[in-house]
Amino acid sequence: MDPTGKVNYSLWGKPVVMETAADLMFCMVPIWVAITVGLVVGWSWKPQWVSLFLMGIRSRPRLVWGTPPGFGARRFWLAVMAVSSFPMWKEAWKKFSAWMWPPAEVIILHSDAVAVPSALVVKEETKKEVVTVEDLARFMKMLDCTDGGPTWQPLMEKSVPGMAYQAWRREPEMGPTEYRSRTVFEDMTPELVRDFFWDDEFREHWDDMLIFTKTWEECEETGSTIGQWVRKYPFFCKDREYIIGRRIWESNRTFYCITQGAQYNSIPRRHSPRRVDVYFSSWRVRAVESAKGDGQMTACEVLLFHHEEMGIQKDLAKLGVRQGMWGCVKKMEPGIRKYKAERGTNKPLSPSARSAHIMTKVPPHLLNNPEQHSKSAEPETTYEVIDGKEREHQENKGYLKWIVIGGAVALACGIDKGAVGKFLVFGVAKRLGRAGRRL
Repeated sequence: MDPTGKVNYSLWGKPVVMETAADLMFCMVPIWVAITVGLVVGWSWKPQWVSLFLMGIRSRPRLVWGTPPGFGARRFWLAVMAVSSFPMWKEAWKKFSAWMWPPAEVIILHSDAVAVPSALVVKEETKKEVVTVEDLARFMKMLDCTDGGPTWQPLMEKSVPGMAYQAWRREPEMGPTEYRSRTVFEDMTPELVRDFFWDDEFREHWDDMLIFTKTWEECEETGSTIGQWVRKYPFFCKDREYIIGRRIWESNRTFYCITQGAQYNSIPRRHSPRRVDVYFSSWRVRAVESAKGDGQMTACEVLLFHHEEMGIQKDLAKLGVRQGMWGCVKKMEPGIRKYKAERGTNKPLSPSARSAHIMTKVPPHLLNNPEQHSKSAEPETTYEVIDGKEREHQENKGYLKWIVIGGAVALACGIDKGAVGKFLVFGVAKRLGRAGRRL
């Protein structure tokens, strides 16, 4: 740390690094001498194809139609290079495609199997309750952190006037990355927030990714619905299609809103947009004490659990979610204020918002311990609060340590295992170790 209080991450000004660089230059001299001798000896016994390869490199590049006719060495070299490189590039493209866009492990139905069923079959399919009590029980275990999953790791903590936001994530052994978030809106009722998230017609005002939505079926008894979403993805990916089942349970003005992927044969699977089969996005809405400190329950808390198999390489998906999460979340605050203003004008509710008023009571056996479900929505695991500057310093410090360790490993793997190699590895590792402890 310099006298101004700023952390100096530069390593080249430290004597230990300069000494290490000098040792590297000195010990690399025998290696380069051996390489030079090997090249001279190998060149004297070079095979015939090497001369042909160099002849093609030294020849001036010309257009195909500008090359004189004949079966010259240059044409033969170009043909050999083209034929030999084609399988390599083809295999490389297959591997890159499989890494970038993992194939969805789903069964594609034949055309006769995706025919539109009769109205009677559709009604019977809807009455099967696309979201069941078992799904509610699983969600409530996630709320209580008793679902047996990994520990939640802090991801983000942001706030704007009128809204506070926290996010966590975890990596299960199987399946996509799971996310958990807690959002608190000031001066909002649970009923309004419930309708806000359920209103697909109004969602286009604050969710830029949603480009199409339609409710296909609705059960008037339980409030279960089957809907279709199409979300816009970046230009290098296909748009995603979601067939979702939704249902709401209620207990003492606490709403459990379950949304998950569903099977619906009336909508055939298409090449584009790509269908997302693994999808779960559910939240609990309830009134909480305001952050103003007046002791009034005038704020509303939304505890969300979300995961989906987007069909993108897992690390890229995590990076995209982390970079775009707050940009999407912060649009909810002005969106819900606008929604509240429109509701104040007695504007008729949209069809999807009206379906949010058809709810089911939470079964008594899931509320055996009401106090357990009325606790604060913070995860059971406590986390240390770190401010932004300190967190950035720790992250940069960790990166530098990994750079030092990675350099030592690469050096050890690239050096001969003889006496010179052992001397070089142990000598340099000792100095790099001292530098790593000082970081």
